[in-house]
Amino acid sequence: VFPKIGCEFLSLDAQDVTGEQQLSIEHNIYKRRLDLETGQPLDDPEKHDIGEVDKVVNNTEAETGVEEIKCGSCYGAETEDRQCCKTCDEVKTQYMKKSWKFNPTIVEQCKGEILTEDQRRALDEGCQVYGYLEVNRVGGSFHIAPGKSFSLNHIHVHDVQPFSTSDFNLTHTIRHLSFGRNVPGKTDPIDGVTGVAERGSEMFQYYVKIVPTTFARADGSTFLTNQFSVTRHNKAIMSGLMGDSGMPGVFFSYEMAPVMVKYQQKEKSFGHFASGLCAIIGGVFTVAGIIDKLVYNSARLLQQKTELGKAG
Repeated sequence: VFPKIGCEFLSLDAQDVTGEQQLSIEHNIYKRRLDLETGQPLDDPEKHDIGEVDKVVNNTEAETGVEEIKCGSCYGAETEDRQCCKTCDEVKTQYMKKSWKFNPTIVEQCKGEILTEDQRRALDEGCQVYGYLEVNRVGGSFHIAPGKSFSLNHIHVHDVQPFSTSDFNLTHTIRHLSFGRNVPGKTDPIDGVTGVAERGSEMFQYYVKIVPTTFARADGSTFLTNQFSVTRHNKAIMSGLMGDSGMPGVFFSYEMAPVMVKYQQKEKSFGHFASGLCAIIGGVFTVAGIIDKLVYNSARLLQQKTELGKAG
């Protein structure tokens, strides 16, 4: 649950150690808009698609005539296929191609643009993200971060424009996180954990060690699941698209442990029950005998003292 940032500006991305994006893998992730003040839902949840992140490509238009619309400067980001930029988005795309930081305040094409409704809601609502995500049984990571995600020169980046990274408060509460079904009698270590951004925009990192677990029931059925331990860390983020210190968001990095734990349910036999019952009865008789002996000796000693007093 993110109480300080809207769903429209949150994205969830996942990949494994091979760098493979989570494509065509079963998932069921939903986002629910929350009221900023009360935290109550504003509408029904909407499904969030997790696919290949957008890639910045060359959008060369096949034009047969001369452009009628005046084309402005790309502010130093011109390329062979695009020597001028008409709109603010085109300037932004050119900057992303060159991995430059984009500042809309100096771009003539961006002046006078009004924030869209989705952008206005980015800081005026909260968001709940829930569901499940299927990943490969290898180490990997997934994260929830503000901005639209892109793959630029094989580098994963998030575009937070027209905002700055310092505008986002990634305070969050993890209601539940598990890697598979819960083992009976075991609780997940991170449930109910709250991360508070006390120093403005912060990066929250959770390092997860996963232990494969097999649970065998008494009826002979088994199911595979995982237990895990977590190490937490957070740090403040400098302003910018992606500074040297990282980017704001909640990041989960997980790796598989080289061991496996097996739980097995067994029914107790009648012999075990009988021996336990005998042990209980024997213990009761033993304790009762000790108490009886103490009471008898105490009463006898008291009687002897009374007789001696009368004789005196």
